[in-house]
Order: sequence, then C-alpha cells, then structure tokens
Amino acid sequence: MKDLLRTEHLTRADVDLILDTASEFAANPLRSSSALAHKSVAIYMTKPSTRTRLASESAVAHLGGTPIFLRGDDLQLGRGETIQDTARIISGFCDALIIRTFAQSDVDALGAHSSIPVINALTDDDHPTQLLADWLTIRETFGADIQGRKFVYLGDGNNMAHAWLIMGAIMGAHVVAATPSGKWAPDATAIATAKLIAQTTGATVEVTHDPHAAAKEASVLYTDVWMSMGDLESEKSEKIRELAPFAVTNELMALTETDSIFMHCLPAHRGEEVSSSVIDGPKSVIWREAFHRRTTIQSLIYHLTRSEILGRASL
Repeated sequence: MKDLLRTEHLTRADVDLILDTASEFAANPLRSSSALAHKSVAIYMTKPSTRTRLASESAVAHLGGTPIFLRGDDLQLGRGETIQDTARIISGFCDALIIRTFAQSDVDALGAHSSIPVINALTDDDHPTQLLADWLTIRETFGADIQGRKFVYLGDGNNMAHAWLIMGAIMGAHVVAATPSGKWAPDATAIATAKLIAQTTGATVEVTHDPHAAAKEASVLYTDVWMSMGDLESEKSEKIRELAPFAVTNELMALTETDSIFMHCLPAHRGEEVSSSVIDGPKSVIWREAFHRRTTIQSLIYHLTRSEILGRASL
C-alpha cells in the first residue's frame, strides 16, 4: 500500500505493525534517525493544527528528514492549479506528503496522482492517524487482549465517529457510537463499512442514541468537540442542545468498568462535551494519547516509505 488515505484501507496486521514500531519509537525516538536522511516530507494543512503539526514535524525530524510545512495559501492550488499537477510537483521534490484538509476527495486525488506516499492527517470524513494513536494508548492500558471490553464514542457523529467505528472493526473490538439521531448521527456509509469489516474480524459495531446504555460497563469513553472546523455557526445552538445528553460527565463515567479510561482527540472544550472533573481526573489518558500522535505518525512514515504496509483489498 503506497498511501494511507482512509482508515478502512488498513488491516489488523498493518495496525499491529505500526503500533509495535510506534512503541519502540516511544521508548527510543531516535531508533531510526537516518531512515529519512537527505529526504524531505511535505506537510500541507488547510486546517489549523496543534498536535498534528507538532507530531508530524517532530516525527520527520526524528527519522532524520526535513519537514516542509505548507499552509493552504502557500501553494498554487489556491489560484487554480490542479490537484494532479500539484501532486506531480510535490512528488518531484519530496519523499512523502502529509495532508490535513477538508474534502476527502482531495486526499484521494493526491494519492492517485502522487508517486510518493500520501498520509491523511484529517479530513471531514476520516482521521486515521488519530485512531492509530488512540489504539496504541488503548493497547498500553489494557494489553492486546480486549475480549469482553466495550469501547464507546459519544457525541457528534463526525469524522472521529466514523474512524472510531472503522478502526474498532479492524481491531475486532466491540465499538459503539452514541450520538443523536438525524443530522448529527454518523454517516450511513461509514457505519456500513465498519459492519462489513466486522464480518471478517469478529468485531461488534453498534450505533445507539442512548448515552447511558452505551456507557454501561464500557472500558473507554471517548469524545470530540461538538463544533468542528467548517460547521455552520447558525446551527451551533441547536447542535449543542441536541448533543448535551452525550456530554461525558462523572455520572456517565460511574457507569463504566472500574478500570475504564477517558479519551479525547483534543482540543477540548471543558463544560461542553466533557466536564473538567473527567478530563482532568484520574481516568483521563489524554496526554499520553496526544504523545502517541508523534510515535504513530513516525511509525507510519517509516513503514510507508519502506513499502511495508500491505493494505486491505477492496471491500
């Protein structure tokens, strides 16, 4: 597999390989400090970023490469140059491309027309690099045996909800998305993809509109901000009202397993999607989770540039 464009393109073996190497990079960040020697990686972002930018640039540097950061208005794409032409140009100068943008179709097109690995570092539909960090954190906490455990996402049925269900299906887990019904529920295509993968992995994929039932005996409660970049400000009041029952509070955490953890991809809005007492409490693993953005991106770049990720055949 040349690129990581969508979470669904990974297999369980791919994820295990990435996480195993990421664990090694966590212990020794400079383990492969010459892997990208005399090479460069373009990091193109049309959406603001804290964790993804820092993780990507430091990951490339730890591999001995040079990160080249590009904002949305730094390229001629903003003045009408085609994605195809841009892909060919970047491929001529760099050895990999990390992109964080709005449209999934733009990422797919860059992958199709680039001769170098393209990594999706977030679109409106998906967030595969975040899920790799999440699952390394889960594996550190609970070990490889997740039988009998339930992993729950609560809140907006956005790109994180999609990636959560699909990655959980890949890992053979019992994954749940608890969201409002209607326009803030996960996309039907993402749910169908997760359930199709689950048929081959033994996973259980569940979508519910009951946050209390979802939280009961869960090992993980996970959430994301309620207003994402690009959301309509005119819908904010309605959206927050609909999502309010899905806020992660002490009441919901009390329904979970005794060894449960709280996770969040960040940034967080305390008092909205999560209470301060939960996100800053003893069950929160958000800082370790954020740390693993670097280790997993480092591992992903390492293996993609060595053509060591096999990928999944078409669903």
